[in-house]
Amino acid sequence: MSDDAAVLFANDAFYTAIAGRDFAAMERLWSERPAVSCIHPGWPPIASRQEVMESWHAILTGQHAPEIVWRNARAYLLGETAYVICYEILKGTTLVATNVFVREAGQWRMAHHQAGAAPPVSLPDDKPARLQ
Repeated sequence: MSDDAAVLFANDAFYTAIAGRDFAAMERLWSERPAVSCIHPGWPPIASRQEVMESWHAILTGQHAPEIVWRNARAYLLGETAYVICYEILKGTTLVATNVFVREAGQWRMAHHQAGAAPPVSLPDDKPARLQ
């Protein structure tokens, strides 16, 4: 599998874990490094692996875990680091997200996730994401 395909696969695994409320899968996706971070919509920045995992545990095991659809993912490779920009659709609201990945032991692992409000956008049916 090419690096761009592997990064997009990791990105899909992240959203599949959210959609499936699968905390164990979410925990495996994140970098083991302590310096990971996350900014959930409407939350303050979270800047440690332990706190990031606690936030995902609360979200995925809570009564109101998000129903999420992701679209138009595009991967950008920077050596041993990569990022994906995509859209998230939650309860009819469109957000734009940036997901940063680092290569650890041959696997692309998440180091940062941030999602926030997007300007109005018309999203076509998802097409295969491509490396930019």
